[in-house]
Amino acid sequence: MTRLLSRLFLIVLLLALGCAGGLFWYARQPLNWAGGVIEYTLKPGTALRQAARQIEAAGVPVDGALLGLIGRFAVDGTRLQAGSYAFSSGLTPIQLLEKMTRGDVSMRELRFIEGWTWRQMRAALAAQPDLRQDAAALSDAEVMARIGAEGTQPEGWFFPDTYLFAVGDSDLSVLARAHHAMRRQLDQAWAARQQGLPYATPRDALIMASIVEKETGAAADRDKVASVFVNRLRTDMPLQTDPTVIYGLGERFDGNLTRAHLQADNPYNTYLRRGLPPTPIAAPGRASLDAALNPAPTQYYYFVARGDGSSVFSKTLAEHNSAVDRYQRRPARAQR
Repeated sequence: MTRLLSRLFLIVLLLALGCAGGLFWYARQPLNWAGGVIEYTLKPGTALRQAARQIEAAGVPVDGALLGLIGRFAVDGTRLQAGSYAFSSGLTPIQLLEKMTRGDVSMRELRFIEGWTWRQMRAALAAQPDLRQDAAALSDAEVMARIGAEGTQPEGWFFPDTYLFAVGDSDLSVLARAHHAMRRQLDQAWAARQQGLPYATPRDALIMASIVEKETGAAADRDKVASVFVNRLRTDMPLQTDPTVIYGLGERFDGNLTRAHLQADNPYNTYLRRGLPPTPIAAPGRASLDAALNPAPTQYYYFVARGDGSSVFSKTLAEHNSAVDRYQRRPARAQR
C-alpha cells in the first residue's frame, strides 16, 4: 500500500509539474491575430477571472481560463489597474497581464487651440466620445468649483495645448489639468514681467493676453500689438478692439461686424468703455502671455492689417489713416 501511495504521489507530482511547465510555456507564447490593435477597457472592481474572460471575448486569441491561472500564479492579478488598453498582435499572455498591472493604458488626445473661447472648448469636450461627460450637465460656476478653480467665470482660464487622456477619463480631469497649466504659465509670465505695466493683477494681464491673441495675425507682430494696447491703457485711451465687441455679441454675431454693433453699449464694447473688458475673451497661448507682460517699447497707438497677416503700426492718427487708405482701400474709421 505504501508503495502504491508513493507511486500515486509521484504521478500527481509529475502531472502538476507538467501542468506548471505547460502553463509557463503557454504564458510566453506570442498571441498572433490578423487585423489591427484590439482595445479592451477594464472597469474598476472587475475580478481577474472575469477580466480574463472579457479579454478573450474582445477578440484576443487567448484561453480565458489559462490567462486567469497565469494571473494567479505568474503575475499578481490582484494588481490589475482599471483603464483602457491596446493589445497588439505578438503580445504574450504574461506581457498582456504585466501591461495591465503597470497600468499601461492606451491614450487619446484632445487639443485646445490658442484663441478658442470657453464655448469652443466645451464643444470639443462634448464631441470627444472617449471622455466621460461629467461636465455636460454642470453650469460654468459648478465646473470651476469641481476642478478647484477660484471664481466662477471660466473664460480664458484653460491653457491651449494637447492633453492626453485614457478612455473613460472624466472631462473634468482634462479641464483641471488645463486650468492648472494656465495658472502655472500665467504665474511664470507674471514673475518675469516688465515693471510699470498698467495691470493691477495677473488676471488683468490674462485679459490683455486674450486680446493680443485675437488681434495678432503674424507672430512677429505680437509684442508690438501688445504695445499698442498697453500704450492706450496708460493714456486712458479706449482700447477700441473689434474682438471684444464680437465676444460681447456672443451667438448673435453672424460674421459681419457693423457700425450698429460698435455703437451698442455692453461691457465688452471697448469703443464705448475705457479700460479692460470684464473678463478674458479667449484662451491665450504662452506667446501672447509673454507679449502682454513684456510688450515692445514703442510709441505706437494704432495698427492696421496689411492683408497678408502682418500689420502696419502707427504713432499718430494721421499716419494710421494713411495706412488704412493704403492697405484697406476704404474710408478709415477714426480709430481702430
